[in-house]
Parts: sequence; structure tokens; C-alpha cells
Amino acid sequence: MSRITFPEPLFLYLLAVVPVMIAFYLFKQQKATASIRMPGLQPFAQTAKTYRHYLRHALFIFRTVCITLLIIVLARPQSTSKFQNVSTEGIDIVLTMDISGSMLARDFRPDRLEASKDVATEFISGRPYDRMGLVVFSGESFTQCPLTTDHAVLINLLRELQSGMIEDGTAIGMGLATAVNRIKDSQAKSKVIILLTDGVNNRGEIAPATAAGIAKTFGIRVYTIGVGTQGMAPYPVNTPFGIQYQDMPVEIDEGILKEISETTGGKYFRATDNNKLVQVYNEIDKLEKSKIDVKQFSRKEEKFFIPALIAFCLLALEILVRNTLFRNLI
Repeated sequence: MSRITFPEPLFLYLLAVVPVMIAFYLFKQQKATASIRMPGLQPFAQTAKTYRHYLRHALFIFRTVCITLLIIVLARPQSTSKFQNVSTEGIDIVLTMDISGSMLARDFRPDRLEASKDVATEFISGRPYDRMGLVVFSGESFTQCPLTTDHAVLINLLRELQSGMIEDGTAIGMGLATAVNRIKDSQAKSKVIILLTDGVNNRGEIAPATAAGIAKTFGIRVYTIGVGTQGMAPYPVNTPFGIQYQDMPVEIDEGILKEISETTGGKYFRATDNNKLVQVYNEIDKLEKSKIDVKQFSRKEEKFFIPALIAFCLLALEILVRNTLFRNLI
């Protein structure tokens, strides 16, 4: 972004002369009378005025604009451009999200899945320099978005998540293994997986502890989040009358989630409502900070040439017109 500056701003005070010149010229025009008075010219009073009558003011306009531009030239207008050179040591992060049917429970607003998507979206937006990806799981797991710096695409894919996209269940080990496979070859200084679930591992061919061991081998840190209130929560249940909500006990395998985080050097969090979930992501954001070096640069360019050229042209035009169309009779 560029802006105009004046290294010699005191010269701009001379612009106060311009309105004085205009006022004096208007006053002089009101008092102007013919140098020689002759009787008997009344019949010519209604004669149409020629273009020279109106153009005579152009001489003053040329002179006034010329003086204004010359004052600006004396103040030395400069264009100052400022820009940043940003170098980062970013962090690669894979969000691994449970989309099983239980994520539709209404102990969060509007439900666990939508609340998790909203908070994850804010987390992604707050880390513009990191590569991030998205893995989802329920009875199976798959990569919704590989590691990317195009966060707009990632957020759009995140918003499209719905429960029921894949077979129901809670395959925590498969979800973690898929995330590990996506991030293991990363060259980033720090490799992180954020795994969010609300249940107990009951599906999949890979045990959560096994997947955690693989993550540790590749130097991947895993933060686990258990989503669900304490006690009972309204879960969606299919009935002959459609989906209805029934209060059922909240079951989260906190033991295995803690084991995963401890094995990999991460941390376990429990989110019991929307506010707690926001706090969890804020804490993870503080724990995993990217190193960002920002250098400020500025470039200045002289801009007096154009106003000086215009002033010269106006001055030449005034001299030309004064000595042709409006030359004095001798």
C-alpha cells in the first residue's frame, strides 16, 4: 500500500496565497471599467459576447493552477510504499473429527458436530501460516482434505461434514492411523494431530494404542478432545415416528484418549459445553505457536515531475494565449 508524503511540508503553507489571489481577482473584476469612454455606443449594448470575453478568465486560471502546482513541487511529494517480508516455520496440523451418530447429541448448541465444526473453523482462520488437513471417522475413516495452506477450501470441506457420510460407529484407532498416514512425511518443524471424539472405540482394525505408538515413532504430537457433558445427554434415536431425542448416559473412553496424548507428548482435554470447547482450542493454539519473522520495508519515489510538467505547460499556454488571442494593442 502506498501513500503520498511531503519531506518539505512548510512550503505547503504558501497555498494560503491562492485563495487571496482568487479573492483579489474577483474584486478587481467587479471594479473593472473601460480605459476609454466614448459616447453614443448604446446601440451596441445588446451585441452578443464573443468567446474571447469568456476565455479571458482562462489566463488567471492557468496562472493560479501553475502557482499551486509549483508550491506542491517545492514541498517534494513522494510516494511511500510499505510492505512486509514474512518468513515462517509453520506447523502441520491434521484435524481428526468424529462424525458418528452420537455427535448429533444436543448437549451442545445446536449439537456436538455443528459446535465442533464452528470452533474448528475459527481455529483454522486464526492460523494463516500453517498447513492444515482434515480427517473424519465413524465406523471407518477417510481424508476429507489433505494438508493445505488454502484454508478457504479446507473450511468449505469442513462445513460440508455430516453425520451418516460413512458407516456408523466409533473407530478411533482408524481415524488416528489415517491422520498419521497423512502427516508422517511432513517436513514441518512440528507435526500435530487434534483428535476429537465423543465415544468409545468400537470399530476398526487398528487399536487406538497401536495408532498412538505409530504417531510417536514419526514424532507426531496428538491432542485429544473428549466432547460431551457430564452425566446424561439427549441422543438422537430412530423411532417409527422419525428421529426423536432420548436422554442417555454420556460414555467417553477418557482412559484411551489420555493414553494417546501421553504416549505422543500431547495433552487430553474434556469439553462439556460450547464455551469449554472454545477454551480447549484456544489452549491448543497457545501450545502450538508458529515462529513468524516479519520484516518491514519501505520504498520512496519522487512524484514532483508530473506536477512540475503540468505547471510548465500551463505557464507556456498562458504566455501563448496572452500574446496571440489577447495581445495588447500598441
